[in-house]
Amino acid sequence: MELGLAGRRVLVTGAGKGIGRGTVQALHAAGARVVAVSRTQADLDSLVRECPGIDPVCVDLSDWEATERALGSVGPVDLLVNNAAVALLQPFLDVTKEAFDRSFEVNLRAVIQVSQIVARGLIARGVPGAIVNISSQASQRAITNHSIYCSTKGALDMLTKVMALELGPHKIRVNAVNPTVVMTPMGQANWMDPHKAKTVLDRIPLGKFADCPDQHNQSCLRTGPPLLEMRPKISTREPRTQACDHPKGSMYLLLL
Repeated sequence: MELGLAGRRVLVTGAGKGIGRGTVQALHAAGARVVAVSRTQADLDSLVRECPGIDPVCVDLSDWEATERALGSVGPVDLLVNNAAVALLQPFLDVTKEAFDRSFEVNLRAVIQVSQIVARGLIARGVPGAIVNISSQASQRAITNHSIYCSTKGALDMLTKVMALELGPHKIRVNAVNPTVVMTPMGQANWMDPHKAKTVLDRIPLGKFADCPDQHNQSCLRTGPPLLEMRPKISTREPRTQACDHPKGSMYLLLL
């Protein structure tokens, strides 16, 4: 299926691992020109070997000034996937200032900053665009020891709606994808305890967490047609949140 991404420039944050890495691989395979942003140089080096031609940018998005320097001159970007996130799990009574600050810097503030950079560029060029924020079902459900993470994702959902409202008149669509637990390295680290996992798995009809396809698995392409057929009209004023087994599939189509 031709998705029309060939030649379009897409910036993906959190590109070194998990959903972000798989997203870069799929977009590269579809002919997109990808700017891959990660804080880990080794991850970017291996990603460049797998996807020749992508533009790697190594920066810690929690650092506002460094992010401005790294992305301020990145050049024209047509589409943005805000995927970078951290999950620092602590019981509510033990939440620390350091964990709070780090989580909101990466999971929310960085989304604002990177989106501002991309949106301002789109508006200056007078062209339409699309932004997809990778949120989580944790934005809608209380999970033990996830006080900060749930809060950042809840805030991200509301930020997505306000961004859609304000950027819609500029022909920039903004949506969120809200997957359940995805077995990325971060997901595996936080959900390997069978007792903990059962509390969430019991709520999932399929009885399993989402898989993170490896570098050769283009599952997001295979899930494209049914998602496209079932996809309702997306309003720039009321963005849709999507929970699915393959989060990249939803993200992929929301970029179109």
